[in-house]
Amino acid sequence: MAAILLGFFFLFSIIILAFYLAFFAFARDKSKNPGEVNLPVSVIVCAKNEAENLKNFLPPILDQDYSNFEVIIINDASLDNTLQVIEHFQTLDGRVKLVNVQNNEAFWANKKYALTLGIKKAQNPYLIFTDADCAPQSPNWIKHMASGFKQEKSIVLGYGGYFKDSKSLLNKLIRFETLLTAIQYFSYAKLGNPYMGVGRNLAYTSKQFYEQKGFANHLHLRSGDDDLFVNEAANFKNTFICHHPEASTRSVPKTDLKSWFHQKRRHASVAGFYKTKDKVLLGLFYASRFFFWILLAVLLIVQFQWQLVLGCAGVVLIVQAIVYAKSAQKLQETDVVWLFPFLEVFLIFTQFGIFIANSISKPRHWK
Repeated sequence: MAAILLGFFFLFSIIILAFYLAFFAFARDKSKNPGEVNLPVSVIVCAKNEAENLKNFLPPILDQDYSNFEVIIINDASLDNTLQVIEHFQTLDGRVKLVNVQNNEAFWANKKYALTLGIKKAQNPYLIFTDADCAPQSPNWIKHMASGFKQEKSIVLGYGGYFKDSKSLLNKLIRFETLLTAIQYFSYAKLGNPYMGVGRNLAYTSKQFYEQKGFANHLHLRSGDDDLFVNEAANFKNTFICHHPEASTRSVPKTDLKSWFHQKRRHASVAGFYKTKDKVLLGLFYASRFFFWILLAVLLIVQFQWQLVLGCAGVVLIVQAIVYAKSAQKLQETDVVWLFPFLEVFLIFTQFGIFIANSISKPRHWK
């Protein structure tokens, strides 16, 4: 029996190594400066009860070193004074445009409906999306994201990280999960199979949106305005990855485990609607890591060929560490790397809990 478990342990180790060797596609990719870009851009921000965040994070968008852009702010039936904050910014800057969404019985609490109205309001053909609690990390954010369109691409995938709190272990877990997700979607896109993007930092053309019939194929789902759209529309010819440090955004992370768990449940609830090949790859990636750690623990407890087991585990962890270190350096998340074995184990079993919870019931609202 122990010999069979050892065989499966080696199998899952090989699968993990195959994935992380593929992830070198992103780890070794080099960032490029955008050069001169002046394409007409509409930045679109969907806000639901985000008055304070808009006060803090809208100014860095308006302060972008880019001459040809407007900012569409969508007030998605907010209950706080989000509308008044947007109207105030309108009086200060003519580039701010308002879309005021009232609750609609057919599309109640549906972010995709609100975003569609915002896209229809946009006057420019190049659209960059971010969230109300996101801040660009440089005045060249728009320039870098818009540069992807110069490559004759219609979809640009950016990095949306989270603000750092050096005293919080949960903060490191959130940023590690975000780093791992970015490694995956950047690597897959680099290898010719883009499968998702994040709405905190995503761009596509209005032409691509309308050719795809917007969110029509998944409008009934509360989430997925970003990853399901990319999964449906992106391919190796039309997608550009933008991971330059000046092209990133950072968001306000959750500060308690319960809120973050609920957020991840909402994000994970749409993964079942990905293309079959993407579901298979993502499922295999998760399952191999899950069983790797389970079998590692069992084999060490029974002390069966423990030297061989530890040697194999050491090779896997070293390859993972190299990929994480190189990728984290690109995305400025280096402080989470040294904790990666602990964070990975915690994340794997948290994801298992999310899978169980979503099997029982689905999250109902985007906010």
